[in-house]
Amino acid sequence: MRVAGLLTALICASAIVACAQEDPAAVPSKIIALEKAWNQAYKLGDIKGLDAILDNEIVLISDDGSVQTKAQFLSGIKATNSQDQQVAPESMHVHVYANAAVATGVFRAKGVEGGKPYVRRERFVDTWIYKGGKWVCVASNATPVLR
Repeated sequence: MRVAGLLTALICASAIVACAQEDPAAVPSKIIALEKAWNQAYKLGDIKGLDAILDNEIVLISDDGSVQTKAQFLSGIKATNSQDQQVAPESMHVHVYANAAVATGVFRAKGVEGGKPYVRRERFVDTWIYKGGKWVCVASNATPVLR
């Protein structure tokens, strides 16, 4: 009987450790850092960096309403050498729900496209889950912000 009780306790302890993640109070800062890393990797054309941040099954909804898979998104990434290129969050809030987090905010993109300068502001919603010992983005949506 003692052995069965010990085994049950060990199984329960293992389950708790397996489900455990980092300090919940630290999650918003971690997600904000990942959002900033995403912006930087996008700007630099860092496909390997983006691959690590984005879940393989991510659903990306662009500001024009099109839907992309991870492979489609990554195939369109290219480094920019323009000093004018900028992708930066203006505001961001993170709401944490156990092993999921939702980041919302506004980011500004500035650069040159087709020889013409542009500035865009977009509101975004990114959904993150804690999977395999790390946070990955599983869904992203961007909507243009009209002035």
